[in-house]
Amino acid sequence: MRKIYFLVLSSILIFDASGQNNKNLKKEEKMKTVVHRSEDRGAADHGWLKARHSFSFAGYYNPAKTHFGTLRVLNDDSIAAGKGFGSHPHDNMEIVTIPLEGDLAHQDNMGNKSVIRKNDVQIMSAGTGVVHSEFNNSKTDYVKLLQIWIFPKIEDIKPRYEQKTYTHEDRKNKFQVVVSPDTNDGGVWINQDAYFSLGDFEKGKDTSYKIRKPENGAYIFILEGSVEINGEKLNRRDAIGISNFEKVDIKINENAEILLIDLPMN
Repeated sequence: MRKIYFLVLSSILIFDASGQNNKNLKKEEKMKTVVHRSEDRGAADHGWLKARHSFSFAGYYNPAKTHFGTLRVLNDDSIAAGKGFGSHPHDNMEIVTIPLEGDLAHQDNMGNKSVIRKNDVQIMSAGTGVVHSEFNNSKTDYVKLLQIWIFPKIEDIKPRYEQKTYTHEDRKNKFQVVVSPDTNDGGVWINQDAYFSLGDFEKGKDTSYKIRKPENGAYIFILEGSVEINGEKLNRRDAIGISNFEKVDIKINENAEILLIDLPMN
């Protein structure tokens, strides 16, 4: 008993002498990063559909790129005029669509029929099952979009749909939350502890991001421009996944548009 007391007392004396906080005595985990270069993504060309896959999808499989935490799919799609995905099913997946150019027509078996455009964000909680279709609403131009799948927090929920339009000025030189489990954030609701933010930054307007939850990581996808994160220079359509961190600094080397997904790693 005296030996145990002596060890505890020694720890207290070390703490008092250094003036450090208790938590600093704990062994800190080192920040982990993984870099995904644009040119290393999977590619598919079906004529009417040109797609780049950040993670294994359909005919593209890379065992090192099956997911990042609860992020399962990030597809960068271009769909020809009048073409699209016919009715098909999904279940137990959170599906986020972010149009980058053009208009996308959506229809599903929940009775939703809408068009989503640039500055809109759409989400479906597939839950117990949903059937939907997505078509380019233009007869002349391509529609370009990101489709992102997140593993759900709770399975077999009632399917749901939500769509919202955001003001681009609200993301000028800062991050704008567009998807969140907290309705007070102003984002479309997601069945997961995940937060999507969009930012449009001018050269030299460096920024930082603080993770929402200690167990979360961040997947940062550069839509346009050039930035530097944790010593890595990232250009258009490059991405970096980061875990075991509290805050990350982002240096804006050129005007840049960024998608940041803050999400559980388990």
